[in-house]
Amino acid sequence: MPDMSASASLAMTHLVPLAKEVDENKVTPGVLGFIVFAAMALAVWALMKSMSKHMGKVDFKQPADSDAEAAAASEGASADSKAADSKAPRG
Repeated sequence: MPDMSASASLAMTHLVPLAKEVDENKVTPGVLGFIVFAAMALAVWALMKSMSKHMGKVDFKQPADSDAEAAAASEGASADSKAADSKAPRG
């Protein structure tokens, strides 16, 4: 094996026979895999619950400001009338 240190090659020679002794049909994640999966599931559940609580506090309705709407409507109408006046033929 090219460019492999002595410790790496020694580790490979000891680990390869151990890996071949394991029956590939009986390998399972085991208890540690279950614990990791359960911890991740609990973390996601807690985050979703927290997000739901925080989203319930958000008010999406913007207060209606009738003065601002009226001003915007009048500005739009005056701009439209000015544009129409500039396109009209002068005579």
